Amino acid sequence: MPADTNPYGDIFGGWLMSMMDSAAGSVAAQVSGGRAVTIAADGMTFLRPVAVGDVVSVYARLAQTGRSSMKIAVEAWRRQRFQHESQKVTAATFTFVAIDDEGKPRPVGG
Repeated sequence: MPADTNPYGDIFGGWLMSMMDSAAGSVAAQVSGGRAVTIAADGMTFLRPVAVGDVVSVYARLAQTGRSSMKIAVEAWRRQRFQHESQKVTAATFTFVAIDDEGKPRPVGG
């Protein structure tokens, strides 16, 4: 939406990162069987801008699991509304930690 743009009409990178974090969080919650929190986002490089009206798709998959942590690989793609071809916009690895009701790390799936 226009409110999510910079002065040049491109979507803010922070908005896109938020969408990617949400997708990664969904995977982390499913894998961990409960609450999980973001502790890092690594390797994000913006490859091309996203314009108002573009369709944005975000894909997330589990890349690695530790005792209480998970690395989620996330990619964002854009497509002009009336086109068929998509273009990769950015990718990053988000690290999540499974936590208990007191906010302390817990085993993934436990």
